[in-house]
Amino acid sequence: MYDVVFSDRAQSDVRRLDRATARRVIGKLRWLAENFEATKLTALTGPKQGQFRLRVGDYRVVYVVDRKKREIEVYRVRHRREVYRD
Repeated sequence: MYDVVFSDRAQSDVRRLDRATARRVIGKLRWLAENFEATKLTALTGPKQGQFRLRVGDYRVVYVVDRKKREIEVYRVRHRREVYRD
């Protein structure tokens, strides 16, 4: 099982979500941490190369994986039209 770590920015993003969406995001991240080895990752390209995304309805979770530490570091949790803008 992998540990999930949130950046300050990601924590702020999750706090802005409504309660139901936040629960779905947290649940999906928990599922990813438990099933990481059996999951096909969706990699980002261009300037965000090395990062991955997780789809949760209309929201996207952008994260990086450290396999040595067995850690998933979440960078952003935003609506799909906003998440890739920075």
